[in-house]
Amino acid sequence: MSELTLQAKELDAADALAPVRSRFLLDDVVYLDGNSLGALPAHVPDRIADVVRREWGELRIRSWQESGWWTAPERIGDRIAPLVGAAPGQVVVGDSTSVNVFKAVVAAARMAGEDRTEILVDAGTFPTDGYIAESAARLTGHTLRAVTTAEVPDALGPRTAAVLLNHVDYRTGRLHDLPSLTAAIHAAGALAVWDLCHSAGALPVGLDAHGVDLAVGCTYKYLNGGPGSPAFLYVRRELQPRFDSPLPGWNSHAEPFGMKPSYDPAPGAVRGRVGTPDILSMLSLEAALEVWEGVGIDAVRAKSLALTDFFLSCVAHHAGDRVESVTPAAHGERGSQVSLRCENAGDVMKRLIEAGVVGDFRPPDVLRFGFTPLYTSFAEAERAARVLGAVLG
Repeated sequence: MSELTLQAKELDAADALAPVRSRFLLDDVVYLDGNSLGALPAHVPDRIADVVRREWGELRIRSWQESGWWTAPERIGDRIAPLVGAAPGQVVVGDSTSVNVFKAVVAAARMAGEDRTEILVDAGTFPTDGYIAESAARLTGHTLRAVTTAEVPDALGPRTAAVLLNHVDYRTGRLHDLPSLTAAIHAAGALAVWDLCHSAGALPVGLDAHGVDLAVGCTYKYLNGGPGSPAFLYVRRELQPRFDSPLPGWNSHAEPFGMKPSYDPAPGAVRGRVGTPDILSMLSLEAALEVWEGVGIDAVRAKSLALTDFFLSCVAHHAGDRVESVTPAAHGERGSQVSLRCENAGDVMKRLIEAGVVGDFRPPDVLRFGFTPLYTSFAEAERAARVLGAVLG
């Protein structure tokens, strides 16, 4: 047994989160793509079977009330809230991340005031965020300016209405400084909108503590909600009375069944809803979130950093200078993934997957490995690095 293999065994034996792994359906594959799609919690299939057969099959329309379908967006939002550092009543679940980004950016631009005519967006953002921000700017008559995260403080000014930023860079895994950037945005009189897709469920966010105005995030990555599971929208409590959604659907009406021709928004985070919820995927997400019972986000973060530290040391041993890490070494700048640059990265990832190590590839030359502390072991981290070394020759 090699020294690294022995070290992995010792780390797994001391891991307080190791028992949580049994809450998931896993196999012998080393699954390091939870930053794209989380693994399936073991109890979800039976829960969804009950929803389909009993709640839909037997109760039918009665389930909107008797099974709690109608209140699911807020109820599940309150379950996600502690994982992103939010008090109850500020998170609503529904629609996709893209749709929620649109709601948040347009609403922020409207709330900022008529004298603020510019929206800033992270130049390295996930492409859809950029597309949505551009459309939102056209819709509201604002100009859009793309800047790097480092340039944000100097780019802020009296014309800035809103700033859309990613908490973690999806390619490199770099963690951006949400507290200081939010403070700088507020000092300039603008609103901060954060995309939490690569941080929710992986590390503490502190939305309330840092005064974030609006935030969005997906639930199929580190929250393990399943493919296409609905996203969430956070609206800070103090802003809720002024939140002016560009998509005022009947579900967010103060009297949704009043069928009035004029729109009167409901109070609270409910006004972030639009139309009929995707009940099957939403209840799948609700069931998936049960794996978090007894698990604290700080413990998840501690294991995440230990896992990625260990993986990087294993990569250095097995792969040497044949790969280059583009993920920051500093803990304060690292999310829960490791991105490695190498030649022929697309082919390398294909061969890794064939060898039972699943990550993903981002053009032109980046291998991404996402570490989900709820089910990833140290032994898997060592095995992944060892297979990578073998694939690289």
